[in-house]
Amino acid sequence: LSTMNQTRVTDFVLLGFGNLYSFSIIFFILLLIIFLLTIIGNLLIIVLVCTNARLQSPMYFFLCHLSFSDLILSTIIVPNMFDAILLGLKIMTFTSCITQLYFYSGLMITECYLLSVMSYDRYLAICNPLRYSSIMDYKLRVGLSVWPWLVGLTVNLSGVMPVANLNFCHDNIIDHFYCDFSPLQKLSCSDTSHIYIEILLFSMPLFIFPCGFIIVTYVYIFLAIFKIPSTTGKQKTFSTCSSHLIVVGTYYGSITIKYMIPSKGQSSLIDKILSLLHTVFTPLFNPIIYSLRNKDIKMTLKKVSQK
Repeated sequence: LSTMNQTRVTDFVLLGFGNLYSFSIIFFILLLIIFLLTIIGNLLIIVLVCTNARLQSPMYFFLCHLSFSDLILSTIIVPNMFDAILLGLKIMTFTSCITQLYFYSGLMITECYLLSVMSYDRYLAICNPLRYSSIMDYKLRVGLSVWPWLVGLTVNLSGVMPVANLNFCHDNIIDHFYCDFSPLQKLSCSDTSHIYIEILLFSMPLFIFPCGFIIVTYVYIFLAIFKIPSTTGKQKTFSTCSSHLIVVGTYYGSITIKYMIPSKGQSSLIDKILSLLHTVFTPLFNPIIYSLRNKDIKMTLKKVSQK
């Protein structure tokens, strides 16, 4: 049959974790707890940074944007999983699916560039401490925080629009818990070989450039730390960027495992577990790391709790 005679799909059925059986309630409760902790943790960081004078430095300003990004990412992914777990499936309209794909992929790009901005901030603070305040003024701070959002939510359209224009005919069942590029490509009745190449060529620089920038800045940071004569000074300086390093490692590690390692022969369950790591656990992990390893945030939390 020609494409004109084929019925166009208007909604998708997300199977989620349909094989949980008797463990569905336990998994739902666990996921609900993680979701609530993610919302509370990231909101807490945003509120603390916005209301406390001690946390008004550029580092916490950028951290606030990272928490806001994690907050949105969790909100657009996790609530849909609740239906998929309790009901065994989740029905999403074609528009809702593409919208979720747009924000999910856009936030991934945004976070990559926010992390690179945060590494540049640490580079200036450690390698150019005397000029740090004059260079990282309010104007530059705002500019560096805005452009990752602009890149993520505008350039991202170049990757999402080709998928939105694909033809989806009879099959509308997605064996996943959110709309991602790979499941939609496999489901389409169009020729997606060129789409795969376009998305690959489009996405690789968007992730490789900020990752490369972070590596270069930390090479200079480590060289500067090694030049510090005292061990105490080295430890104190390194502690100011250790939380960011852990978050970068977690974020890029989960992306690499999920998208860079060939998925051929990989079961759908493994793919879902890797997706859980990136979309559910990483947004929770970020506020925990910054709360546990950052003295300023711990002191601010202690003061707030004592009031």
